[in-house]
Amino acid sequence: MSSSITSMPWLTDAWSRLAERWLSGRLPHAILLEGPDGIGKAVFARDLAQRLVCEGAGEAIQACGHCKQCELVAAGTHPDIRTYQPEDSKVIKVDQVRALGEFAVASPQVAHHKVIVLDSADQLNINAANALLKTLEEPNRDVTLILLQQSGRPLLPTIRSRCQSVLLAGPSQEQAEIWLASQVAGDEAQEADAETQARALRLASGAPVRALTFLAQGHVEAVDQCQEDFRQFLKSKRAPEDAAKPFVKLGLETTLGLMERWAADLARISVGGAPENPEVADILGYLAKQNPPHRAHDILSHIAEVRAGLTYNLNAELEAERLLLHWLDLMPRRRAS
Repeated sequence: MSSSITSMPWLTDAWSRLAERWLSGRLPHAILLEGPDGIGKAVFARDLAQRLVCEGAGEAIQACGHCKQCELVAAGTHPDIRTYQPEDSKVIKVDQVRALGEFAVASPQVAHHKVIVLDSADQLNINAANALLKTLEEPNRDVTLILLQQSGRPLLPTIRSRCQSVLLAGPSQEQAEIWLASQVAGDEAQEADAETQARALRLASGAPVRALTFLAQGHVEAVDQCQEDFRQFLKSKRAPEDAAKPFVKLGLETTLGLMERWAADLARISVGGAPENPEVADILGYLAKQNPPHRAHDILSHIAEVRAGLTYNLNAELEAERLLLHWLDLMPRRRAS
């Protein structure tokens, strides 16, 4: 089911404020959308791009949806809207930004305005970031750049300082649940019961768009397999290379997020708190009894080291095995007979 910001109430305040600036002629040439991953930043950027080229909305804050410009946007063929994002690597490369710059200085083809969406701006490599500065420093009046950043990932100060930041807040638990249920309803490809939806939302840290992707990809079931192999591995019933397989299938970056959640729960349990992942609460509770609280932070440090290297061609299987072995170090040593 296609969605828009009209179905995402947690985005409407930021949208209204930005739309008012647009209607009064005060919209900045470069906008940086910040917020947690999976709350609808891409939807916000898409709807904003459509509103900027729409010819039938008048003074309304939403695009009309039926003019020629809106039809082109709906078909994904509008020549004056371009999106750039990581392609065959985890970074946006300088060639992509050079193409962006060439598009920025060209005249609009069918609209009165052009829009550039730079998805994952926090994944610009250093050369691409430097190339982007020229476009940001010499803006054209008929071009708006929309940059998307995930919270917590650094962006060069020279780029940030040339953009107007718009912080997009995440939804409340109730809003997230209602939105996710509305998207799943009637969609056989993503059909899931309430319990599975709740688990997907929890795995997505409350981000409903990300949770919807998890449901479509069978992520909850994949995590179940990881948890089972994790248990068996700690009991010495799985070899490291076998236990790593479901984590490799899950994806290294997603594995890091999952293990971060486990390590955070381990820290909570160690100081008498309640875990957020009940499916592994028993094994984490056992580990908490066997180790001082700082061991959870040791695990988080190992995860952070791997995350820092994600822009390189890491061997996912090898890194997953290493992380599992760090977890195994938390198990009590077998006493010599």
